[in-house]
Amino acid sequence: DHITTCLDDSSLDGVGLLAEGPVRPVGIASVKTGKSHCRGVEARSREVFEYLADTRSLEEWTYSLRGFEPTDTPELWVSYDRLGDQTKCFAKTVANADAMTVDYHCAWDQGEHLWMIYLMRVVDAQLVLDRPGSVVLWNNCHHPFYDENPYPETAPPERPVWVGDFWDMFSAGHQLEMDNLKAICEYRAQHGLPIKPAWMD
Repeated sequence: DHITTCLDDSSLDGVGLLAEGPVRPVGIASVKTGKSHCRGVEARSREVFEYLADTRSLEEWTYSLRGFEPTDTPELWVSYDRLGDQTKCFAKTVANADAMTVDYHCAWDQGEHLWMIYLMRVVDAQLVLDRPGSVVLWNNCHHPFYDENPYPETAPPERPVWVGDFWDMFSAGHQLEMDNLKAICEYRAQHGLPIKPAWMD
């Protein structure tokens, strides 16, 4: 009787944009656009949101981001993405407390153009499932830079991979990360611990 997955890897290929009046394609319909994931989490939605809204939470629930440190730019953090060995990953979190949206603006190698955007939203499960808990939604789009590194001069020398090389594995990787997020939040909730740990304060 747990809140379980409500959507797995829903492909957004072929989605068009809407304008006022009749629906008509505007050039995006043939573009590989992205993937969606969703998990039910048995923890209070506001607490889950506040945890996700802290960029450093990524060190706990993502597969490969480690060693977050602040940069000289306000709200911009740098970590190492172990998928790329010594690759630096820059991240800035844009959160809206009213809508409980958390957008991670990220990029490998450089922090000037944060083009990898991970869009998350936490929803009160009482509203959508008529039961306590949270529903966490995660969407990300296939930016064209995934296909080719736009800033090769910033990459570590002789790095054999680019983040876009892993695109076909994003679905499996993000499902694993959502499972991590669910396990962390539910363990803390069940044991009376704060979802956002004290070391983040």
